[in-house]
Amino acid sequence: MGLKVLAAAAFAAVAVFGVARAQDATNRGEQIQNAACLSCHDTRPIDTASYDRQGWNEVVSSMINKGADVKDADKPVLVDFLVRNHGPLPDGPGKQILLNTCTICHDLGRVRAHTVSREEWEETLSAMLNEGAMLSDQDFPVLLNYLSRNFK
Repeated sequence: MGLKVLAAAAFAAVAVFGVARAQDATNRGEQIQNAACLSCHDTRPIDTASYDRQGWNEVVSSMINKGADVKDADKPVLVDFLVRNHGPLPDGPGKQILLNTCTICHDLGRVRAHTVSREEWEETLSAMLNEGAMLSDQDFPVLLNYLSRNFK
């Protein structure tokens, strides 16, 4: 019995350590982003991009060439952060609406985590309209179809 408790405690400690390391990497990536990227522009270009790893790597390299202060050792940390938090979305009608409308208030992680039924997405979008989301009557069904197809 004591061995099982010890094994469970060791597993829990390793799990907590792993979560802490992931959080440290996220925090470090965000710190690098804030220092290097936000010294020249706000987060809108980042929020609306949704690049894959190669795309973010190219963008970061381009920004470094333009003068962004990112150390060689920090570049992979920044790219990992950008992919995790601003990574690619499924293509299709509605993607640009999501990027240009939803990211004004929410990061893509929140959108990805909100995996619900079509009816619940419709309720969410209606609630966002009531909160002031700039979503036209024409774009509403396009975004609803995109969200309900890709985040269910």
